[in-house]
Amino acid sequence: MRTLDNGDKIDATVVDFSKAFDLVPHGRLLTKIANSGVDSRVVVWIREFLLCRTQRVRVGGQLSAEVTLTSEVPHGSLLGPLLILAYVNDIWRNMESTIRLYADDCVIYRKIINNADMEKLQKDLDRLREWAVENEMKINPSKSKAVRFTRARVKDPLNYSLMGTLIPEASSCKYLGIILRSDLCWADQVNYAVKKAWKALHFTM
Repeated sequence: MRTLDNGDKIDATVVDFSKAFDLVPHGRLLTKIANSGVDSRVVVWIREFLLCRTQRVRVGGQLSAEVTLTSEVPHGSLLGPLLILAYVNDIWRNMESTIRLYADDCVIYRKIINNADMEKLQKDLDRLREWAVENEMKINPSKSKAVRFTRARVKDPLNYSLMGTLIPEASSCKYLGIILRSDLCWADQVNYAVKKAWKALHFTM
């Protein structure tokens, strides 16, 4: 907020990871957890939690053969978000811009003073692409968003890209359930919260 009050601007990209919970490879995840320095007994416990999981698919009356899962963090589990965080915790390395993570929610941003700052943010997006390829994660550029936070009425178009695809520019974005508008006005978030509360009230009546 203080940055915008001073007349400066911040460019941010909200990155969409496709099916992040399904793509985490067990072997690489366990290696990262072990290398983080946690107690070896914790690593063994997590390995037992992840390995030997199987799944089957039913289509109509037909049931497929059982398949052992070599990737996937269990959906809806208490450990799920923590395991995702353990897997992506090295994503910030070599980044010059600020990056915020919670599970598969990722936003990269930096204060923009000149073109050099925009180039630095783009380089960090390129580093993110390299990290995703190396760690077998998929990024969906078309579902990601680029937002310029500023109080200026006239805004230059944003030209940030991921995976060779231009990131769609937006006037607002949702991060961790909060709607962030480019001018940091809370009107959209308030309206969203009121609608949710109204629906919840009607549901319980």
